[in-house]
Amino acid sequence: MRWTDACRRARTYLARCLTLFVCALAASLSALVSPLQAQAQQQPTLPPRSSAAVQPQFLVVLDAAHGGADTGAHLAAHLDEKDLVLALSIRLRSMLSARGIPVLTTRESDVTLPPAKRAAMANAHKPAACLILHASDSGSGIHLFTSSLPPAQPTAFLPWDQAQAAYLQKSLRWAAEINTAMTHAGVPVTLGRTAMQPLDNMTCPSAAVEIAPLTKDGAVTTELTDPDYQSRILAGLAAAIEGWRHDWAAQP
Repeated sequence: MRWTDACRRARTYLARCLTLFVCALAASLSALVSPLQAQAQQQPTLPPRSSAAVQPQFLVVLDAAHGGADTGAHLAAHLDEKDLVLALSIRLRSMLSARGIPVLTTRESDVTLPPAKRAAMANAHKPAACLILHASDSGSGIHLFTSSLPPAQPTAFLPWDQAQAAYLQKSLRWAAEINTAMTHAGVPVTLGRTAMQPLDNMTCPSAAVEIAPLTKDGAVTTELTDPDYQSRILAGLAAAIEGWRHDWAAQP
């Protein structure tokens, strides 16, 4: 009997010790978890990511016309159109990049590039605006062209040579932005409509700028090679693109 009682008392003692240990362990875990729960409750709840909510990137395509075997116009001694517009395109790209504006140039060197490939490069990136650069030794100031295609609904299926028709209204607004900026830069602008590749093939707001010398009474007063004149033109184009970026951000 005495041995049985001793065993019973021992089991009772061990059970009490085990209960105290479990209670102490539970209290320690509770003290550890509570601050973590409070910290988690203080963290802001982030909304789920949605691809539809991602704002598309503003991108400008600069297309320096001609190139390679296609020299374009002969503007002066040892100056071809293809070389002048390429130099201006590279300078404008640098100006825009310094403002944080992404730029895609269709060519960075003297290469032959078919119009269809230029349009395909631009269309693949869905740019906010396309600007085609030309030069001429006739006329005065800037000749600013948009497509002569009749406007079409964006939802309509259009042949390759009429792709620009769905973007014509935006292209006219884009050209108006260029016109305003160039006027502020003191460069005269002549507006026009034309059928031109790759302009008619582009699926974005597009315009073609043909740069001519400044003339007065039929006589050239400022050559195309004049550094100040080139700087004024580039500053005007950069300002137009900057203004278009603000307008584009407000568009649906």
